[in-house]
Amino acid sequence: MDVESFFEEMPFADLLGIELTEIDDGHAEGRLEMRDELSWHSERVLAHGGVTYTLADTVGGAALVSLVDRPVPTVDMRMDYLEAGTGDLTAEADVLRQGSDVGVVDVDVYADDSGGDGDTHLASARGVYKTGASE
Repeated sequence: MDVESFFEEMPFADLLGIELTEIDDGHAEGRLEMRDELSWHSERVLAHGGVTYTLADTVGGAALVSLVDRPVPTVDMRMDYLEAGTGDLTAEADVLRQGSDVGVVDVDVYADDSGGDGDTHLASARGVYKTGASE
């Protein structure tokens, strides 16, 4: 399976503008350019929680797909939101466990907030994905 093509052709990820920048051996990274349409605030650009979640879910799935070489539907994802992001978003994901039925992935999401001291840690997530074949 061509992992990069699979995720590039995902309609919802494409709609949001999610770009995977690295996928290899249980690790994945991705980015999303922040824009007005993805904000929850009408007067300033602040990343909507759903956008942050979708980036984390997509990058987390990519990390696991790099090991199992097939699509991995999300079973569950727990997200802790830490800050509101005002800049472009990035996510980094690492597989914690690759089981025969499910895999577990940790994901951190950051914002490149202009005027700040670098990246702001927006959220931490743990995703559980189905790795076994559907019956």
